[in-house]
Amino acid sequence: MKINENYRSLETSYLFSQVAAKKAAYQAAHPDQRILSLGIGDVTRPLPTPVVQAFTEAVLDQGDPSRFHGYGPEQGYDFLKESIQQYYRRFGVELPIDDLFISDGAKCDLGNILDLFDTDNTVLIPDPVYPVYRDTNQMAGRRIAYLPAGPENGFLPMPDPDQKADIIYLCSPNNPTGAVYTKAQLAEWVDYANKQGAVILFDAAYEAFVTSPELPHSIYEIEGARECAIEVCSLSKTAGFTGTRCGYTVVPQELIRGGLSLRAMWLRRQTTKFNGVSYPVQRAAAAAFSDEGMAACQEVLSIYRSNARLMHEALEQAGIWHTGGIHSPYLWMKCPHGLSSWEFFDQLLEKAQVIGTPGCGFGTNGEGFFRLTAFGTPEDTAEAMERIRKFL
Repeated sequence: MKINENYRSLETSYLFSQVAAKKAAYQAAHPDQRILSLGIGDVTRPLPTPVVQAFTEAVLDQGDPSRFHGYGPEQGYDFLKESIQQYYRRFGVELPIDDLFISDGAKCDLGNILDLFDTDNTVLIPDPVYPVYRDTNQMAGRRIAYLPAGPENGFLPMPDPDQKADIIYLCSPNNPTGAVYTKAQLAEWVDYANKQGAVILFDAAYEAFVTSPELPHSIYEIEGARECAIEVCSLSKTAGFTGTRCGYTVVPQELIRGGLSLRAMWLRRQTTKFNGVSYPVQRAAAAAFSDEGMAACQEVLSIYRSNARLMHEALEQAGIWHTGGIHSPYLWMKCPHGLSSWEFFDQLLEKAQVIGTPGCGFGTNGEGFFRLTAFGTPEDTAEAMERIRKFL
């Protein structure tokens, strides 16, 4: 038999596995030290009360013969899709219910959506980038072109009309850099994609951190996006669902390539390979989008925003160049004293007992940079930034 030889091109281990291994080794050697993590973007606050209540009631439904739910629709229950529709109306976007597909998280859909596209396509990926974009295409053997991002463009690269692309990944607010595209900038990308006949895969997982009405939550706020863009989003950060797992993908009916409807293709793919998200999780997700649920989610998000603001101010005071921390839970800082990403990681762990994520793990242009996350507790975040301040 033959294996998928494309796996030989992948890094031996996933970035965050390397970080976890280094942390575990240091902790084993220094059991008395308390390590504070500003690394992996996992949340620390519990699920909001309205979400827990809905979750609990739905679990009880599953124990009652008269309210029990078995297989649900693979594309999600209408009660959840209707609540997402209502949420999008808050920023002026109307989504037909059939364009919405419920999933167990953005990461899965970002990989699985590639089933719709031939391997003979050129993929345009910003560098630095969330590793899943790159790795899933390497696994399939697609050609990857990188779009350089750096301080000179605020880590918000714009399209080159002379560059050919078939599949384009955009993430805003961005992971790892925390940078956010304006509506005018996204309009340039939409225009580029439509001229190229390309498809934008737009990762909106962090849109809930956008607080300015001038900045977009969804690519569908841009005219022409329904003809070229698929949007993937998640409740992992919006409502703390990292351990509960629920997200959604929007595939517009207007999106046609090769004479086929991508929405129809995605529906066919999902009904074949996916049995849907559990009923209790979908009830919990719907509660997160209710007025009461959104208010509770905003209370939690305000804690993370406060953390990010504190981190931003600390780096400003230390004179460290960075992006993010505003409209984003991520801060992307330049490593001081010309240190490489892993050198700074090692020194920060050894001298301050603080964990972050080396920028080089996100791509070549990430070398010399470092990602911090605002998902810790306020107490741990304040202590970690004080340790970093002293270290710097």
